[in-house]
This record gives sequence, C-alpha cells and structure tokens, in this order.
Amino acid sequence: MSKTITLDEIRSAAIELGVETAVLLAIHDVECPDSGFNDDGSPVILFEPHVFWRELGNVYYYTKREQMRDLFPDICYPTWQKSAYNVRPSHQKLYVASVLHWEAAHSSCSWGLGQVMGNNWEDLGYASLKAFIDAMHESEAKQLDAMCRFIKVNNLVDELQRHDWSGFARRYNGSGYRKNRYDEKLEAAYAKHKHTK
Repeated sequence: MSKTITLDEIRSAAIELGVETAVLLAIHDVECPDSGFNDDGSPVILFEPHVFWRELGNVYYYTKREQMRDLFPDICYPTWQKSAYNVRPSHQKLYVASVLHWEAAHSSCSWGLGQVMGNNWEDLGYASLKAFIDAMHESEAKQLDAMCRFIKVNNLVDELQRHDWSGFARRYNGSGYRKNRYDEKLEAAYAKHKHTK
C-alpha cells in the first residue's frame, strides 16, 4: 500500500466530514505543504519542548524534567521559545526525549499532514498512544484521518463550512495563530484550491 495520499482519498474524507475538498487541501498546504513523510520514510513531526515539560509533569517526573532542561535546553523547557526550535531536527529531539519517557516524548510531537499532537490520541478514539503513532507511520491517509478526527471532536466543522478561518485557526493552531498569519494562509490556500471538486 502506498504511503502517499490521493486526491480521491482527500475527496472522500471531505465528504465524510461535510466540508469542501478545497478546505482539506488548504489545511494540508498550511500545516504540511509537502509530504507527510520525510525522505527516510519517517513521519513529518514537530517536537514541542514546552509540551514535553508539561507531559513530564503529568507523569510526576519533576526532578527529571529539570535535569533534562539543564542537559538539553532545546528539548525541555517550561514556556514556548522560538529560538530553540532550529537547534537540532525534531526526530533527534524525539529520540533523546524517548530515552527518558517514551509516552511523554511521543505525546509532545505534532504528527503528519495535519500536525495533530500526540497527546490527543485518547480524545480522537485511538486504543492507545502507540496505536496513534503506528497510524502516523502507516500512510498519509491515516494522518488525514487523524486530522479529520481532531476537527470533528473539537466541533470545528462549522467554522470550515463558513470559511471562518480565524475561528478555526484559534482552536486548531492555538491562541498565537495571528503571529504566524495562520488564518490568512488558510484563506489564501483555500482560494488556490476552491475550484477543486
């Protein structure tokens, strides 16, 4: 089975979700404009160090997360910092973090075409975090499915049907979406694809 998604698969997902194909293409363009996989076959991820700090707290690794912050200041810290993102590739960060705590590390990444955070696995109906991660490794179609599950669970279909890009962006991408002009990028991407049936 190919890992690469087809337009027909995107169309089917859009119909099931109740939105235009162009809407899903727009989110894909903005979140992960190329493939959902790297050249080596690994899923595209973004490791979030401030989320890792929080996830370690959730498993009571308070001392360990302070040690991790001191040893690897680009992998674990309490508040979001733009400057640490380009220190090393996300998969390297994930590997180091996983040595300390596999679940916390994998929960702290956004995955694939929709860049869905691993810590959403239970809300999205996966049997386990590992089942979610396995799906993210399987195909772009499974990555799209995770994105659609997130949209449904968070009641964002209406925003997409109305083309309320800022309303969608606020809840999908976080309160800082305006800094990255996420809503504007979505609107532009939708305009590019709006004639796609």
